[in-house]
Amino acid sequence: MGDEVQQPEYEVGTGMLCVFGRQLKLFRERAGMDRARLGSLTGYSASTIASFEQGRRIPPPKFIDQADEVLDGGGVLSAIKEEVARAQYPAFFRDAAKLEAEAVELHVYDTQLVNGLLQTKEYARSVFAMWQPLLDEALIEQRLAARLARQEILSPGSLTHLSFVIEEAVLLRPLGGEGVWRGQLEHLRLIAEKRNVVIQVMPLSRQEHAGLAGPFTLMETKDGRRMAYTEVQGNSRVHTDRVKVRELERTYGILRAQAHTPTESLALIEKLLGER
Repeated sequence: MGDEVQQPEYEVGTGMLCVFGRQLKLFRERAGMDRARLGSLTGYSASTIASFEQGRRIPPPKFIDQADEVLDGGGVLSAIKEEVARAQYPAFFRDAAKLEAEAVELHVYDTQLVNGLLQTKEYARSVFAMWQPLLDEALIEQRLAARLARQEILSPGSLTHLSFVIEEAVLLRPLGGEGVWRGQLEHLRLIAEKRNVVIQVMPLSRQEHAGLAGPFTLMETKDGRRMAYTEVQGNSRVHTDRVKVRELERTYGILRAQAHTPTESLALIEKLLGER
């Protein structure tokens, strides 16, 4: 992997999804099944099977395994399951999503909005609804499902260590309206109680600030690889160059020292909830 990794630009209706759809259709026709029959065997409607075959919907991994077995695919369909799953993310995020899922440590600095791993469903939907250029409803639902799936990393029993430094301005910005904003703060309060999660808030009153160059994420995988991810306006980079990664690790260490402690940060969240 080089210092900058680019991904193919495939979205719903193109690229990998269409490749999978064509293979699914060929296997179905070879088995002598119509869409209704395949749907009844896998728990989907005929129209949904059509959407999978036409590359208009992203089939879940469970369906792919079921279809491979029912259609006697010999593992061909299941073999591209991971690539199909990657299509649920925007192209600029696909590398980071794969690395994120493999990480044993994640350290995140956010400046504009609550990180996707910490977002409620309502907050995430509001974010996607505000996206520019505007996303259609089908794509919003796709992105929403993908974002919520990423949050498995926070599920009980997860051994991934996560830390977040969030700008106070992010917590003051009521994206989605009062109800969505309050629900998001309450969610942060609950997440902060997890043993493997540390949340710190960078106060607006700080006169010294190490993060003026913008947000970033640090990741370490099981095999000891340490990487960084940066993103702005849909342009992203996965950094593997050791000098660059070490530079961002040093910046993150300073940010954590400058931010409120976890206890102070939780108190601030509770104060915001009590004031509104």
